[in-house]
This record gives sequence, structure tokens and C-alpha cells, in this order.
Amino acid sequence: MHEKAYRSIVKTISWRALGTLDTIVISYLITGSLVMAASIGSIELVTKMILYYYHERAWNKINLGRYEPTKDDYVI
Repeated sequence: MHEKAYRSIVKTISWRALGTLDTIVISYLITGSLVMAASIGSIELVTKMILYYYHERAWNKINLGRYEPTKDDYVI
């Protein structure tokens, strides 16, 4: 089973949106500055999206935990 590259891109964007929001909230709670929190979140957004995309593509090349169903898999 293989995934298209665009699936990894969509997953990357949705995960980073959630992760960046989390980073901004935590940064705000620590610094008390919305400007600083947004700055940290902005940098983190870009770098982690790139890292996640390549991480996903690398895992698509690894067969750990994958299998191809055979026609006999659903025989009762």
C-alpha cells in the first residue's frame, strides 16, 4: 500500500496547524507576550512542516507493520 505525496502534504498542514496553535498558547503562557508567542509559532510552523513532510515520505519507504492483503484474508 502506497500513499501519494499530496496525502502527506495535507496531513502535514493539518498537523502543523494544530501543533502551531499549541506552541503559540504554551509560548504565550510562558512569556506573557503575544508578539513573542506568535514569533515562536511562526518559526516553528515552517521548520516543523518541512521536517514532518520528509519524515512521512521516509516512513512510506519502510514496510514495518505493513502487509499486502491476500484473497484468503477474509475467508471464514
